[in-house]
Amino acid sequence: MPPPNPSFEVLPVNVITGFLGSGKTTLLRRVLASDGSGDTAVLINEFGEIGIDHLLVGEIAPNAVLLKSGCVCCSIRGELKDALAGLFSQRQRGQVPAFRRVLVETTGLADPAPIVATLLGDPVLRHHYRVGLIITTVDCVNAELHRSTQPEWWAQVTAADRIVLTKSDLVSQQACGLLTGELRDLNPAATLALAQEVTEADLFLLGHGLHDEEPSAEVKRWFERSPRHRTGVLIERLPGVQPSALPHQDLASFCVEFANEINWTAFGLWLSLLLHRHGKDILRVKGILNLAGLPFPVAIHGVQHLVHPPVHLPAWGDADRRSRIVFIVRGIDQQWVERSFHAFAHR
Repeated sequence: MPPPNPSFEVLPVNVITGFLGSGKTTLLRRVLASDGSGDTAVLINEFGEIGIDHLLVGEIAPNAVLLKSGCVCCSIRGELKDALAGLFSQRQRGQVPAFRRVLVETTGLADPAPIVATLLGDPVLRHHYRVGLIITTVDCVNAELHRSTQPEWWAQVTAADRIVLTKSDLVSQQACGLLTGELRDLNPAATLALAQEVTEADLFLLGHGLHDEEPSAEVKRWFERSPRHRTGVLIERLPGVQPSALPHQDLASFCVEFANEINWTAFGLWLSLLLHRHGKDILRVKGILNLAGLPFPVAIHGVQHLVHPPVHLPAWGDADRRSRIVFIVRGIDQQWVERSFHAFAHR
């Protein structure tokens, strides 16, 4: 891991993901129709799926149109890397409005990790873009089927910074509450909301996460619900499915805490080695660190083996100065993680 450095201004890329039929397109259509989305560029696979004709002002560049809200909507042709690079080039040449963020809608079968890898790993894109929020839609009607049979569902939910529950009006209040509780157990650091509660242009969808004006508030949400250590977070209830075949069989979430100041070099080496050895089984990590020699905290977060650049926060959110890290893992014990860090740090 590189040492933490203050972030320079780059454009956030927010990702809307979710399984097939979970309501991504409906949510995105609401965003596009909102007056508050005018400083946003949207990348989608096909214009026709979104139905933007009634919002269209006109074509402004190849594969790009301007909507009445001022939002730039672009169709992805080929690789995401090329689409993002081309979009920034058009922005620099003045062919499209000077948007402040990019919103990418994935296909229903997409794992968000490759998008994160593209943004973190490409040297050209890193100069212009960074990963913003990962927003996952969850279909209340079909959630049990999706989570029982589709590994992509688990990847999308565990990667999420925001989870939007859709179609809640089609299930009982009890079923919706049960699903909400299970999702909070699975990804305790994510913020959950019902689709009808999310306004089109609020920071739930278009925020910049740790790079918002008050990043300490974002970090505080990570720890609002201290996760308990649970193995097999969601219990399979569908008949005819063997538990041993389920992708979530050994999933657990937990929060580790360190009371003393942490040496950044020792921590960076430890986390790098941990992710190198167990990256495919560490689905999500979010934490705040009290580093020796620094007056303010540093936030870290990552998806699978991919770690975002550390972010210096301007202040502590409260009087608590403990370092805390939320893990979502597969088949890894909390006590083993804690012992490995203490053994490494005290060498």
